[in-house]
Amino acid sequence: MVAKKTPQPPVAQPLLRREIGEVLRSLRQAQGRTLREVSGLARVSLGYLSEVERGQKEASSELLASICESLDVPLWVVMREVSDRIAMAEGVTFTDIVPEDVWRTAPAAS
Repeated sequence: MVAKKTPQPPVAQPLLRREIGEVLRSLRQAQGRTLREVSGLARVSLGYLSEVERGQKEASSELLASICESLDVPLWVVMREVSDRIAMAEGVTFTDIVPEDVWRTAPAAS
């Protein structure tokens, strides 16, 4: 007799667009900036930026770079935070390879 595994319910995978939006929103709010201010600097409509932040729209690489520039945050910082969030949601444990004090003070990409 062969033992059968009990099927496990699928684990909901985090959506990339939702994680990107949450990171962008938290960075904007931490700076005390409004959607209007950031959308103007990033040259994107306020409504579209809001949809990106809520994870309802996918940001193109060009738009994401423009939003990061308007927030004065390097793209790699946003992508690292998104990657860390997804890894944690998937149960991965790891140690930081870039100390927080380094990436928080990293100059914005030109």
